[in-house]
Amino acid sequence: MSDGARPPRISWPDGKAFALAIFDDTDLATLENVRPVYDFLETLGIRSTKSVWPITGTGTPAFGGATCDDPDYAAWTRELQASGFEIGLHGATFVTSTREETKRGLDRYRELYGHDPAAHANHSGCAESIYWGADRITGLNRLVYNVITRFRRANVFRGHREGDPLFWGDLCRERLRYVRNFTFQDIDTLAACPQMPYHDPDRPYVQEWFAGSEGSSVEAFNTCLADRNVERLQAAGSACIMYTHFAAGFYRDGRLDPVFQAQMTRLSQRNGWFVPVSELLDHIRSERGPVVITPGQRDRIERRWLGSKLRVGHT
Repeated sequence: MSDGARPPRISWPDGKAFALAIFDDTDLATLENVRPVYDFLETLGIRSTKSVWPITGTGTPAFGGATCDDPDYAAWTRELQASGFEIGLHGATFVTSTREETKRGLDRYRELYGHDPAAHANHSGCAESIYWGADRITGLNRLVYNVITRFRRANVFRGHREGDPLFWGDLCRERLRYVRNFTFQDIDTLAACPQMPYHDPDRPYVQEWFAGSEGSSVEAFNTCLADRNVERLQAAGSACIMYTHFAAGFYRDGRLDPVFQAQMTRLSQRNGWFVPVSELLDHIRSERGPVVITPGQRDRIERRWLGSKLRVGHT
């Protein structure tokens, strides 16, 4: 493809008109508040990616939740995997981990699920997050980001810094396939980041990056997946990867959020391909082949992301 041009339209399996995947960051998740959400998705035939923390860290997390050290929770996630859901990674645990702790988390994941994780998302509360904060972006875009954030997220995240006690870049490259980076307000993730999944030569410890669409709370999720937006996604024949936290209000007071329940029911009745994140990315990759992003393509994605964040008032 030429620099800046949108790649050719993807053909989805079985004549499906569009694709949707969901990556659920595990923040605040417990059996009580997320199991009903997954039970509901399974009844609809929608399989998604549920991330986990394989081990329990020490210290007080900003955003905690269950880990796989809870045997009931671990057993449930294995049941999810057996029924077709993907188990992703959200870091080793809910607090900053040393290299040794990160390796222990990866080994525990492999022990539980039989293989290394395919899809990973950094946890913002962990300083070992890889290429995160100001290191997500480049050049002038990084300067703009640092000014906007008053340099609060500069030199914070160190998972990619060789020699640092938090360094695990080599483990990331060896054991993970896909890592999430930018998230956008629009439902059409593939239009916002048309090169995904892509390799960035300036960030060599990640095999391939993917993007997401904003759905961090139930309100944001419902807004992004409103019927008119889904209709637009379907008409474009494109793909959405929803970033969310299913523990953030989707199930409370003993019931599912009614807007979420109604919209997802209608969505499931459309001619969509509803699969976990790595399955979607594998398919895009098989259709297009591997992509190494160019500086110009990356600059456009970064500026699009910064503009999106500025419009909603946070980065």
